[in-house]
Amino acid sequence: MKCPLTGLIAGIDEAGRGPLAGPVVSSCVVWKGIPDKNPGVHDSKLLTAKEREHVISWIVQNAYRVGVGIATNDEIDSINILQASILSMDRAFIDAGIIPDVLLIDGRYGINSFPNGKAIVRGDRKCFYIACASIVAKVVRDTIMVMYDHLYPRYNFKRNKGYPTKDHKEAIRIYGITPIHRKTFRGIREHCEH
Repeated sequence: MKCPLTGLIAGIDEAGRGPLAGPVVSSCVVWKGIPDKNPGVHDSKLLTAKEREHVISWIVQNAYRVGVGIATNDEIDSINILQASILSMDRAFIDAGIIPDVLLIDGRYGINSFPNGKAIVRGDRKCFYIACASIVAKVVRDTIMVMYDHLYPRYNFKRNKGYPTKDHKEAIRIYGITPIHRKTFRGIREHCEH
């Protein structure tokens, strides 16, 4: 897919749909055209943590606007992960505080705040603007999970970020669930009191 090169162009992506714990976080990154330099912007999943930290610094310094939106684990349980992801994208778009000429959204679905946005499946791998948003969303979510690790050190959130790793599932089996676990997710709901 060829991305637009002129005007105010925004990319939106989320991080954290698959974990058993924590929020889903989205970012909306707005650019005026495409920057002259690119320090290695790719889909956040293809970068190391150190590379993401370097690139997010460049994004924040060079983008026209950056917005972040969060949907909590309680909201995920209340409205489901898809609707919570869209909600967090809406919040990121609103947080960016500007109406772009073009809005490119990772995935199959649009957002409520900007109905004319273009959804692009695997957009984080195809489009610079969405890749920037994927990096910001991932770094913000990872930072939140590291903070949660201080509250719940037995679950090793600083390493597993809430994903269903062997050590995380073992901690749930031994210690039960925390207030940040997604109670409607398989692997968690079995541990909830009825």
